[in-house]
Amino acid sequence: NKAMSMLARAGLIERRRKAGSFVARQRSQSAVLEIQDIKAEVEGIGHTYGYRLLARSARKATRQEAQDIGIPAGSRILTLSCLHTADGQPFCFEHRVINLDAVPSAEHGPFDNRAAGPWLIEHVPWTEARHAISAKSADEALASSLDVKPGLACLVIERRTWASGRPITRVTLSYPGPLREVVATFKPAA
Repeated sequence: NKAMSMLARAGLIERRRKAGSFVARQRSQSAVLEIQDIKAEVEGIGHTYGYRLLARSARKATRQEAQDIGIPAGSRILTLSCLHTADGQPFCFEHRVINLDAVPSAEHGPFDNRAAGPWLIEHVPWTEARHAISAKSADEALASSLDVKPGLACLVIERRTWASGRPITRVTLSYPGPLREVVATFKPAA
């Protein structure tokens, strides 16, 4: 019992009343001010990475999409929805909007079997990025994608990138809250 209690305090097992003890899923950590590669994140915690494209659409941006990414209404965009997995289990749901006026080659990019993030970093040198981090309760659609119960707290990272002031992409990454934490190291100002 003492050994099990120590393992639970270390976060290696989860104890559930009337159900027993189970090996805990590892949590992913990342720095706030970096553009993370989700594949590297998953492999960094010792799991096998997987990727699945769920939806892809090249079209004119709605007024809201144009406003969200910072482009004129009616501009051409590519939207992608995909799922990143760890050992076959949902790890992160990604919804991305790419400004096709800035990155026309993205329209035919290899996103059926490769995530857009690393492809964009290779093909479009970004000069500015903005992260917004929030918590969101999983609605029915997100809960279904992440295979969690509706209402579960999710960590949501919204990132926008620009190249010389021109909007490139806006991506929303949604993680089941218990699997993800954001870590930043900093020092006090002088």
